[in-house]
Amino acid sequence: MRKAPARCPLEPPPLLSQAVPTFQESSSRTRSLVLPAALAAALLTLTACGSDDGSASAGDADASRSKASSLAQSPTDSHDSGSGSQGAKVPEALRFTATTVDGKPYDAKTLAGKPTVLWFWAPWCPTCKGQAAQTAKVAADYQGKANVVGVAGLDNNAAMRAFVADTGTDSFAHLSDEKGEVWKRFEVTQQSHYVILDKNGKTVYEGVLPGGEGLAEKVAALTG
Repeated sequence: MRKAPARCPLEPPPLLSQAVPTFQESSSRTRSLVLPAALAAALLTLTACGSDDGSASAGDADASRSKASSLAQSPTDSHDSGSGSQGAKVPEALRFTATTVDGKPYDAKTLAGKPTVLWFWAPWCPTCKGQAAQTAKVAADYQGKANVVGVAGLDNNAAMRAFVADTGTDSFAHLSDEKGEVWKRFEVTQQSHYVILDKNGKTVYEGVLPGGEGLAEKVAALTG
């Protein structure tokens, strides 16, 4: 008598695009973006905000790969494949929309054609506050040559607005990403993190720059 073929008890993992981030808070006020196991296994492990010793994880190395072709579709995706600033073609990485901390609609396609710094921060994060002055300086020094955009998360909009006012970083746009959609899109799991794109939308650096040190040099290399 033939035995029936064994059946695999495992079900296929959920699609990356279906994973929805949730937030958690520890007693020490260090929060992080917690992702479902299926998604977390596919993401890079990035450094936490709470370190005050200026140390950074191995994820701070310059990224030589592009995420543009592999970004998961999210609820913020913009299906308009038109042109960005100065008629530049909009790369996949910048095809999303969001809302600023001031409640204004924001279309990332306007960033196309220039290097872009995405600064992922949280209002209660001391490391983020330490990065604020240098990030604002880079935004001012490279205005018209490169884009600098803050992406606030892990808190409510009122706290985000207060952070911008307290740090004097209102000279450039900040997105209110309470649901973590933009964070998930760029595979960012923790705050005080920079993602730098070249003018074609390719990720050339991702990681923590304590105090924002080195940010100006990285932007200069892309605009020179």
